[in-house]
Amino acid sequence: MGRGDAVPARSEPEQATETVASPTEQKQETSEGQLKRGADVVIESLLAHGVEVVFAYPGGASMVLHQSLIRYQDRLRTILPRHEQGGSFAAQGYARATGKPGICMATSGPGATNLVTAIADAKLDSIPIIAITGQVKTHVIGTDAFQETPIVEVCRGITKHHALVTEVADIPRVMKEAFYVATTGRPGPVLIDIPKDVQEALIVPDFEVAMQLPGYEVEEPRSHPEQVRQVAAAIKRARRPIIYCGGGIISAEASDDLRQLAKQTGIPVTMTVMGLGAFPNADPQSLDMLGMHGSVYANYAINEADLILALGVRFDDRVTGKLSEFAKYAKIIHVDIDASELNKNKVAHIPICSDVKYFLGELNQIVEPPDDMSDWLEQCATWKREDPYKYDQNYDGILQQHAISELSRLTQDRHTIITVGVGQHQMWASQFYQFQRPRTWQSSSGLGTMGFGLPAAMGAQVAHPDALVVDIDGDGSFQMNIQELATCHCEKLPVKVMLLNNQHLGMVMQWEDRFMNGVRAHTYLGPIDRAEAVGNGDGPYAADRYPDYVNIAKGYGWAASSVSRKDDLVDALTEMIDTRGPYLLDVEVPYQEHVLPMIPGGASINELIKE
Repeated sequence: MGRGDAVPARSEPEQATETVASPTEQKQETSEGQLKRGADVVIESLLAHGVEVVFAYPGGASMVLHQSLIRYQDRLRTILPRHEQGGSFAAQGYARATGKPGICMATSGPGATNLVTAIADAKLDSIPIIAITGQVKTHVIGTDAFQETPIVEVCRGITKHHALVTEVADIPRVMKEAFYVATTGRPGPVLIDIPKDVQEALIVPDFEVAMQLPGYEVEEPRSHPEQVRQVAAAIKRARRPIIYCGGGIISAEASDDLRQLAKQTGIPVTMTVMGLGAFPNADPQSLDMLGMHGSVYANYAINEADLILALGVRFDDRVTGKLSEFAKYAKIIHVDIDASELNKNKVAHIPICSDVKYFLGELNQIVEPPDDMSDWLEQCATWKREDPYKYDQNYDGILQQHAISELSRLTQDRHTIITVGVGQHQMWASQFYQFQRPRTWQSSSGLGTMGFGLPAAMGAQVAHPDALVVDIDGDGSFQMNIQELATCHCEKLPVKVMLLNNQHLGMVMQWEDRFMNGVRAHTYLGPIDRAEAVGNGDGPYAADRYPDYVNIAKGYGWAASSVSRKDDLVDALTEMIDTRGPYLLDVEVPYQEHVLPMIPGGASINELIKE
C-alpha cells in the first residue's frame, strides 16, 4: 500500500472531489502541441535529459506523477522500491556506477523525509541524484495539512540545489536547472518539491526556456598554465613525493589521466576510500588506501613525504587524523573543482581550483619524473613488504578478511561491482578487495550510512545488467534495508549478497574493546537471554545464530545458503557467483576480529595500532 492511502476524516471531502482523467483522456491531452499536465511535463523533462530509470514509491501527493510514469512506461522504466530510502540509495547506486544522475521519487510528508538520509549521503560523497517529491496542494501549504512537511526547508543544508515549484509553467525550467546543477562542477543532490495541484495543472510547456541560476558558475574552472608549470617544477625537485587521490578523480572521469601521470613520473599513489578503483590496487606503485584503517605503508609515506599532490580530495578527518600532525614535512598541492575545499581543512602551498581531468591533461604534457627518488621508492617498497594487510590464515573458521580475499580472487576476470554497508566489513572490503577500475566500488563514505549496500547494489545492477554486483554486507547494516530483497526478486535483478554475519554491530564493538574496556553497550544483535554475561564482552554470542537469513532470503524469492567451514568457502562463493538470479550467502564469522591497522579518531600516525 502506498504512502497516504489512508487519509484522516477531515481530508475526505477534498479527496472525494478530486478527479483524474482516464489514461485515454490523458494521452489525448498530452499529444503534441496541446495542453499537458504538469506531471507529464516532469516525465518528459526526464526523458529529454536521457533518464532511463526512476526509483519511485507512490503516495497521495505523488500519485499524479505515477500516473504519468505509467503512460510513459515504454520509454522510462519505473522501479518500485520497498522503502523510499531504498529507492534513493538505489538512485545513488545507479549514479555511482554510471556518472549519470540517479532519479528517485516519493510522496510528501513521511515519503519525503525518508529520502533525507540518502540526500545527505549524496551531498557528502558528491553524488548527482535528483529527488522529486510530491507536496500537498499549494492552498494548504503551511496549514499542517495531512502528510505535509516543508521538505525544502528540511533539506536546505544537505542539497546542492532545491526548489518548491508553485507554478506549473516553472516545471521545464526547474527540471533543466536541476540536471545542470546536479552534474556540473562538484556533483551533488538536487531536490524538487511539486505540489499535487501543480502536477494536475495544464500547460503548453516551453522546454527551451532559459535557466535562471544567478551566481552559479556556468564554466568549469580550469587551472592556469603558470599553476601547471609550478606543479611540474615542484615534482621535478621532489625527493619524497606521493599522489593522494580521492573521489574527485572518479567523478571527473580522470582515472586514465591519473594512471598516465603515475606512469610518467613513477610517483607512488595512495587513495581515499572514495578513490578506490581510480588506480589499480595491484599496480606496484599503489600504496592502497590511507587514513584511519588505511595501510601502514600509505600512512607512513604520507607522514614522511616532502611533496603531496592531492587530487580531488577534501582532507577528511578520517584521512588526516590530528590535522596539526598530518603531513608536517610536505609541500601540499591541492587540486579540486570546489573552491570551498581549498585551504578549508589543510592549508595548501599551491591551491588550484580546477576540473582535475583538465589539470592532469595539461600537467601530463609537460611533467617529468623527479630527479632522484630512488631512496624513496625503496623505502616505500620496504614499508609495503614489512607491514602488508594481514590476518590469521591459520584460523580454523572463516575470517572476514579471508572471505573477501577469496571473493576478490574469484571475480578479478569479470566486470564486478562491489557495494558495502557501513562498519568493519566496509573497511575490510576496502583493504582486501583488489579494485582495477573506477566505478566498481560503492561505499557510503562521508555519511557512513548503514543500510547502503543492498539498495546501492540494486541501482548498480540496473545500470549494468550484465555485471556481477555483490553487496559485501554486515548483519547490522543488512537489516536496515532488508526489504529491498523483494525489489530485486520482483525486478529480476541478480544481485548477490555476501553477508559477513558476526551477530554484532562490529565497528562499535571494536571501539568498545579498544576504548571502553570491552563493555558491551547494545552492540549484540541476538536475543538478550542468549548473552550470558552482557556488559563484560564474554559469553556464547555465536551460539544459535539469529535471525535465520537464509530462510528470510528464500521467503523473498532469493536463492540462499550458509557456510561456516573454511574448506567449503570457495565452493559456496562459486555457487553464489554462478547462480543466475539473486543469491544470499550467509557467512559465519567471529565477532572478536578487529579491523587493523587503526589510527584512533583525532590521533596521529604516531599512535597507529597494528595489533
